[in-house]
Amino acid sequence: MADAIKRINAWSSPRNVSTAFMYAFAQREDTQVVDEPLYAHYLSKTDSQAAHPGKALILASQSQDGERVVREVLFGPYGRPVVLFKQMAHHLIHLDEGFLLEMENILLIRDPRAIIASYSKVIPNPGMEDVGIEKLSALFHTLSAGGKLAAVVDAKELLLNPASVLSQLCRRLDIPYDERMLSWKAGPRPEDGAWAPFWYANVHQSTGFQPYLPLSGPLPPQLEELAERCRPFYEELYEAALKA
Repeated sequence: MADAIKRINAWSSPRNVSTAFMYAFAQREDTQVVDEPLYAHYLSKTDSQAAHPGKALILASQSQDGERVVREVLFGPYGRPVVLFKQMAHHLIHLDEGFLLEMENILLIRDPRAIIASYSKVIPNPGMEDVGIEKLSALFHTLSAGGKLAAVVDAKELLLNPASVLSQLCRRLDIPYDERMLSWKAGPRPEDGAWAPFWYANVHQSTGFQPYLPLSGPLPPQLEELAERCRPFYEELYEAALKA
């Protein structure tokens, strides 16, 4: 029997508009949102040396068994017809990725220099894996080939015209566009993960998508090098992104 629930993964790089994107979908009456269900799995499996704030709290807040998360969370019962799972691309490690082809998928991207400038304020030693763009590129090819990529959403394009990009996205997902996606109440949401105090200060102060502001100023040399390694992956993805 076909699944009556539309299950959507929004795969993102870190320090993107992913939390605001989740908040936008949370305004829909037909949608439930789930915040980064594979974070504890990732922390228990990664070889990355990046020091994640609140690691012990995160590990205690979720199952560290990714296969169990797929079974019980991604394919669990929900009381609404649409479920959006906010996901980080780099969390997708040591898992059979076959489940991706049983769900709808969105890729959220952002210019790598902007990602790294923001991410390095919290995690000062990011590597290629932490940024997630190379993994997003791999997902782009896998999901496109499997017919399960709904859209690529670029942070700049989304912030330039949220209504245009979200309405295009809803058409791709075959769900009605809802203007309530454009604004929300300031403050935390009950769906926020245990890591929210370390990462969500800005979005908790917001009541909607913030105006686009281009990054100014150079990165430290080692981070500029990382950004340049990420750039070819980003440029390929940007070509496929919805435009404002």
